[in-house]
Amino acid sequence: MKRHFILLLLAVLVSGTANAQSAHVHPWMQKRVAFFGDSITDPRNDGSKIKYWHFLRDWLGITPYVYAVSGRQWNDIPRQADRLHTEHGDSVDAILILVGTNDYNNAVPLGEWYEVKKEQVIYGHGQPKALADRERRYLRMDPETYRGRINIALDKVKKMYPTKQIVLLTPIHRAQFHRSDTNWQITEDYANGCGSYLDDYVNAVKDAGNIWAVPVIDLNAVSGLYPMADEYAQYFKDATTDRLHPNDKGHERIARTLYYQLSALPCGF
Repeated sequence: MKRHFILLLLAVLVSGTANAQSAHVHPWMQKRVAFFGDSITDPRNDGSKIKYWHFLRDWLGITPYVYAVSGRQWNDIPRQADRLHTEHGDSVDAILILVGTNDYNNAVPLGEWYEVKKEQVIYGHGQPKALADRERRYLRMDPETYRGRINIALDKVKKMYPTKQIVLLTPIHRAQFHRSDTNWQITEDYANGCGSYLDDYVNAVKDAGNIWAVPVIDLNAVSGLYPMADEYAQYFKDATTDRLHPNDKGHERIARTLYYQLSALPCGF
């Protein structure tokens, strides 16, 4: 009788585990997801026929709302957000933002996150409250700097969609892009016209995650795409002229990375 009971209990436990596993669903399954950004996301860019969000659409059944435009920088994100709101209102579950490589290429100054002012504030701890001198920082909303542009964009998007998941994606590594004599872009091992490197712009996006309470997926690191090495040219449009835009294979690698990274984040609240 005792042996029979133990076997029955094991069967129930095994069945429960199997049911739990079969019941697990990716949190982004069947969600409505907006994609903001530049040429890496823009469906009209000819670097690839299939973008990373196409793969996520096919694997997860998401409905993609894509507003990315080739060549755009962080200062275009508020416009993309306005278009999303005009066309879909609140009917979206999450927003992914992948932008920044053109800010680096166009030598947008990094700028500062904050402006600091000295003020007086009423404060009391263990003693009667009284005026105390303190330094106070204000977010710098400067459209001419990279950090200022991020502040402007996230201030708008977070206030426009306070109940939605917003995820920042860092720019991927970039090598040469030689489209024409008037569009000849350097590799990431060169500083831009401001004396800043691509990783300065990448790190600013990671900093923004903490400043604005927004999750960041560091595609620059976790996607594994490294076009500076010839062995990784296979993931980009052309080994000689375009190691900036991923090809279909490169986008699939980005999509597989995002599939697992996003599984750790809720989609909508």
